[in-house]
Amino acid sequence: MAKAYRTMRGKEVDMDALLERNQLMPAVGNARMNARGDELGPGGKIVRKREDIVNAYYENNPMAKKSGPVKTKADKAPVMETQPVMRNAGAGAEIKVATQTKKKVNDETNGQSDSLT
Repeated sequence: MAKAYRTMRGKEVDMDALLERNQLMPAVGNARMNARGDELGPGGKIVRKREDIVNAYYENNPMAKKSGPVKTKADKAPVMETQPVMRNAGAGAEIKVATQTKKKVNDETNGQSDSLT
């Protein structure tokens, strides 16, 4: 399902259909590629397909990851625990109040454990 964009003049442009229609056209400039990313040789013939170029890159660069989860700062946020505290509310009634404490978080950048309390 392609998303159609509306120009300032009110025309609708379907970018996915435009890419699909022109994927074998040579790119403008001296990139020697088409819109898909295939490497072009003399006469505009495909020398190497995009899939071959990507596979060769990952074979030559073992440290590069193909895909995986991206860690954010939220992943390193301290974990909050709640501990019930009993307080006397007078007249024989007891109320449980939750207090928050922070756990010790291991800092991955320098391997030290920091207390966040």
